[in-house]
Amino acid sequence: MFAALKMMFVYLTLGGVASVLGVPYSILIGDIGPLYRLAMWIMRVGVVAGGIRVEVIGKENLPAGRSCIFMSNHVSNLDPPVLMPCLPGRSSILLKKSLTGVPFLKTAMKMAKFVPVERGHNVEAAKASIAAAGEALRSGLNMIVFPEGTRSKDGRLQAFKKGPFFLAEETKAPIVPIAISGTESMMRKGSFAVMPGVARIEFLSVIEPADYATREELMLAVRGAIDAGLPVEMKTAV
Repeated sequence: MFAALKMMFVYLTLGGVASVLGVPYSILIGDIGPLYRLAMWIMRVGVVAGGIRVEVIGKENLPAGRSCIFMSNHVSNLDPPVLMPCLPGRSSILLKKSLTGVPFLKTAMKMAKFVPVERGHNVEAAKASIAAAGEALRSGLNMIVFPEGTRSKDGRLQAFKKGPFFLAEETKAPIVPIAISGTESMMRKGSFAVMPGVARIEFLSVIEPADYATREELMLAVRGAIDAGLPVEMKTAV
């Protein structure tokens, strides 16, 4: 629990100052870039404060000069702060619409082109989210997606949602599958406790949506790549 308190202290103090000063400054200069870079630094500091060491494998698989869709398994609330600072350039992310309710954060997220997603089966809302994500990709940003839609309860790879693959099919942006492990035991779903340890991030070979005849084939290819990159105990249950 002490590790969690240290992380929380870093995020509340540094994150609070960054929000109060950084959002107005970003609005003033019309550029979210400096605040984004500061946020990535704060994420790194928080991760280090929590006693987490990040091991990154496969950086040679990151395509240069192209906006990518990063698709990762999702096993812990630690996944975003561990993963995001390791990504090149600037990234947008699909996030719960409820997180955009805070006025200050809403403004910053809108400037950063973060894409709010509604839970449920609202087709029009889903189409709007995909359109916004496509716009972010076309503007030169990367997109971070957790295609399971929520954290796995047992660490094993769960079923994928179809929405991200509509986005990939529409934009033809290269998909970089990512296998995250270690975080599932550091901060379990439903717990606030953080256990120090090593978080492993593996960037897998790029998958080109144009190489697949159907959305289903593309989804199976991405799922298979992530599953193959995970430790045995985290692979899809059979």
